[in-house]
Formats: sequence, structure tokens, C-alpha cells
Amino acid sequence: MAAKDDPIIIKKYANRRLYNTGTSTYVTLEDLAEMVKKGEEFTVQDAKTGDDITHPVLTQIIFELENKDGQNMLPIPFLRQLIAFYGDQMQMIVPSFLEQSMIAFSKEQERFREQMKGAIGKSPLDVMKMATPMKALEEQTRRNMEMFQNAMRLFTPFPPAGSASAAAPAEPARKEAPEKPDDLQQLKDQIAAMQRKLDTMS
Repeated sequence: MAAKDDPIIIKKYANRRLYNTGTSTYVTLEDLAEMVKKGEEFTVQDAKTGDDITHPVLTQIIFELENKDGQNMLPIPFLRQLIAFYGDQMQMIVPSFLEQSMIAFSKEQERFREQMKGAIGKSPLDVMKMATPMKALEEQTRRNMEMFQNAMRLFTPFPPAGSASAAAPAEPARKEAPEKPDDLQQLKDQIAAMQRKLDTMS
């Protein structure tokens, strides 16, 4: 018998129907999305083979949500960057980086929600004070990006032989500076998109 704290088992059948073994009812992807929002742990298994298919099902939920009007949360530049990492030597680092970034954001989200709710009806001066936590989040995101870039350098300590950077070792340092504002701007755009999403939820 499964322990109380064990994840709920969702079985997926060949006809694509999903069965919640915890409630003995059929559920939809929307039901699973609500379970995620409530913090309910579950795993999805192929009813025939018993294989764990939680990852593709969660990915399908994101796909469905992204295709709803006004729901899309993933900016196109972010999606392009993510796709570019598939098959790249950096692919093994990306999941950990994204996970840690989302954990950091999740820790702050309740405070942001309360401040945004409280901003309704306040004076412009009070609203301007809300910029401080957003700047703190931007700073955290910038630090995360720096950590990610440093991790990437560990895997590419030497430039390819015969490249321009091999002939001039100091060149990457000069090129790196102008790239950072672009990275930071993209991160700011992503933060702004998240803020707009929170605004619609409040």
C-alpha cells in the first residue's frame, strides 16, 4: 500500500485518457495543471508498460497553456536560446540553472504578489517603491546568469585551435562586455513578462 506522502499515480491509457488512481476518476491535462498549482505531487505512468512518462506529460501541459490566448509566458528569445542548447555540450548544465532560477523566483513570488495587490489604489510614489524588489530580482537573475556563464567556461577552457580568439586571448574579454547588456535586457524582458502575468492573476 502506498504511503500517504507518496506521489499520486496517474495512469495514461492508449486512448490518451488519464486515470487518477488516488481519486479513482478520469482527469484531464487541465486537472493535472491544477494539481501542480496546488503543490500535489504525482507521477504519470504508461498504463500498459508502467514506464514513467511524467516529463512528456508536463511538457504537453506547458504546450497547451502556451497556446491559450493571453497565457503564453515564455518569450520567443528564451525559447530560441533553449532550443539552441539541445545537443550542445552545455545541455547538461541548463536544467540545473533553470531549476535554481525558478526556485529563487518562487521564494520571492508571494512577496511580489502582496506588493502588487497592495499597489492598487496607491499613489504613484508608493508604486515607485515597488521597483526595489524588482531590482533585487533582476540582480539575482544577473548573478544566476554570471554563475551559468562561469559554469560554461569550465567546459570550454580553451578556444578552438586556429580561431581568432586563440590568436588573441584578450579578445574574448573585450567582446564579452557588450554582450552582457543584451543578456541582461533579455532577462529584464522575461521578468517584465512574469510581472505582467502576476498582474493578471491579482
